[in-house]
Formats: sequence, structure tokens, C-alpha cells
Amino acid sequence: MRRRFLGLTAAVAAFGMTAVLSGCGGESGSGDVTLKLVAADYDIAGGSSTKTYWHNVVEDFEKKNPNIKVDVQIFSWDVVDAKVAEMVKAGNAPDIAQIGAYSDYASSGKLYSVDQLLSIPVEANFLSPLADAGNVKRVQYGMPFVASTRLLFYNQTLFEQAHIKPPTTWAEIASDAKALKAKGVKTPFALPLGSEEAQAETMMWMLSDNGGYTNTVDGYDIDSPENIQAFDWLKANLVEPELTGPVAPGKLNRQDAFDAFAKGEVGMLNGHPSLMEAAKKKGIKFGMVPLPGQNGQAKAAMGVADWIMGFKQGGHRAQIGKFLDFTFSDANVLKFADQYDLLPSTVSASSAMAADPKHKELKPFLAALPTSELPPVGKTSWPKVSETVKKKIGSAVAPGGSPKSVLQDIAKVAMDAENAE
Repeated sequence: MRRRFLGLTAAVAAFGMTAVLSGCGGESGSGDVTLKLVAADYDIAGGSSTKTYWHNVVEDFEKKNPNIKVDVQIFSWDVVDAKVAEMVKAGNAPDIAQIGAYSDYASSGKLYSVDQLLSIPVEANFLSPLADAGNVKRVQYGMPFVASTRLLFYNQTLFEQAHIKPPTTWAEIASDAKALKAKGVKTPFALPLGSEEAQAETMMWMLSDNGGYTNTVDGYDIDSPENIQAFDWLKANLVEPELTGPVAPGKLNRQDAFDAFAKGEVGMLNGHPSLMEAAKKKGIKFGMVPLPGQNGQAKAAMGVADWIMGFKQGGHRAQIGKFLDFTFSDANVLKFADQYDLLPSTVSASSAMAADPKHKELKPFLAALPTSELPPVGKTSWPKVSETVKKKIGSAVAPGGSPKSVLQDIAKVAMDAENAE
């Protein structure tokens, strides 16, 4: 998943900064191999922290493996997927890519499967929802590099002023939002269904009514009765009573909603771990609870992941596997997750983070991740479906809009895209 799934906004221009880290030299003999790694830049402040992270990983790895060098190129999230696509098209695929999507490359036979690369202990250490999301036709190709999940954030100060408690059901969301509006809160419940990340907000509400993008046999089920009911409820109980603020949900982007929450203008919204730091920097007191369902807690939180993969073209299977085994050590996984307020993708690193008192605020996110559900990123049709959701879902809750009709339209696009695979 791209930066838009983790909800981190690229802080560089569209032709963003690129950085190149070299190993300790080129190939120095017939037994030496130089791996090419392309990675995404997670430093939203435009600094060099991602570059430094990979430099340290490569330096430590090369000390232990002197016959394997690693050259790293870092690109902004704005361009990294396109850069890798260009390299692959030109017949110059990197050995390893840490980017937003893997399914197209897997489906076209360009990637090693995970069991061809990783040692058994490392392969078995991924959290199961993340490992499952890395599958294409029941074979894992995408390795979850870093993860996140979502919880319902609420402004504690505004809740205390309105004499309300965090919601546990849909009805309580609506009643809390009404109480916040009565106290003059600008946006009682922020519902970002704009183009930036509508596919994620949509999935959260689907899950809250025991629905989702797919059914139990992994076929699309976008216009299911549960999904229609969820958006009917949103329209009737939050949007039409004007509890979602001055910007129409279809025009509200996630980052704008987060910024407004950090300014104290939003009572409730769905958020991920990085919102904690933004809110704390602005002095906002907040709490977090699982997103309520119609009659209680939703069946699952929405999980998200970014991916790392190994390309076949260079023929360096053994060396790629050795480097990835090293990359997924607890020390490396924890350092990266800690640096960017994200969640580890492995069982052992997640347990270590949960046991560390300095990460106590992340515990609700960590607790939600092992049973989370991810978007169907293993489907090569998913990018088309995701873009369609972003374009259309806001109209489902707009004046005169029909959730059923909009979801049926999206379902047809999904079916056509699936049949075209």
C-alpha cells in the first residue's frame, strides 16, 4: 500500500528528492554481487532519516556479508512506484523494491515468492493478516514492510464540555455528534470521503457493519446489504443532520481532517498512529477507541501495510533472501516502526513493542492489528477499484445521492476489472 494507505503525506514535490546510498564499493570479484534496492522516503519533513536508516542497515549487513554489496536509491512516495515501473519496463528491475504495490509484478511472473527468499523462521514471523494480504492466488509474494491500523479518535476536552462518553455503537456516535454540535463544535464527526483516501474510510465503515470489499471466498462484494446499510446510516444520521462539518464528505481529504482535529475543530474521526503526534504537538487531549459497529465493536479494524519484494530479473535469489532475512530482524523492524510511529509487521517485534512502556499509546493499535482486515491488495484489479471508490463514494452520501446505486456502480467496475485479469 502506498503512502496514501498509511496516511502519511509526501512532503516533497512531485519530482521529489532522490537519494542514493552506495555500499562499500562495486563488485570486486567474480564471487561478489551488488544488489539494487529502491525504497520509499518516509520522512514527511523532508529530512534524511530514511536515508540514514537504510545506510545503517546496509553498513551492518555488509560487515557480516562482505561478498554482497547493496546500493540503495530512495525516492519520494510521489514517484517511487512510477520509478520502479519505469525500471521494470526498461528491463532494469531492481533486485529489491520497497513500494506501495506488488500484485501486478507477481501476476506477471516478475517476483520471487516469499518462500523462495526467506528462511522459515522469518517467513513464519509475519502477522497473519499481513502475510495473507501479500498473497496472489494463495502464494505470498509481497512482504509487509511496515503496518498500521485505524481507531476512532475523539477530542477529550470537547467531550468533557459536552458531558458525553466515547461511543460504543453507531447510535452513540450520532448522539455524541449532536451533543458536540449543540456546543458549537465546527465538525462533530469528520468523514473524509475525498479523493485522497476515501477507499480506506469506506472500508472502515463497511467493516463496522460486518461487511467489506470482499466476501469469504475473496470475491468482490461491494454492494452487499451490509455495505449499503452502512452508507444509508451515514447519510441519514451524520451527513443529512449536518454533523460532518462545513466541508462535504466527498470533498474532505484525510489530511485536512487530521489537520482540523489537531486544531481542536473536530470531535471525532478515524485515525492512525501518526495523528497522535500531530495532536500532541498542538496540545490536543485525545482518546482512542475501536470504531463502533451498529450494535457494538466492529468485526475488525482496517489494517494497512507497505510492501517489499524481490525481483527475479537479476537472478540474485540467495543474496536477496539473505539481505531480507537481515532486514526483518527485530532490531531493524522496531527501529523503523518507532522512527515513524508505525507498527511492526512481525509477531516478535510487535510483542516487543507492546511490552515497552514508551510505546503504551500504541498498544490499542497493536492489539487491533493481529485480527485486522486489509484491502484486497493482492488483486491486480484493486488499483482500478480503489480509484473508482475515491471518485464515486462521496456522492453516495451527497444530497440526492443513493448509497445503493453508487455501490452497485462500483461493484460493476470491480466485476469488470476482475474478469479482465
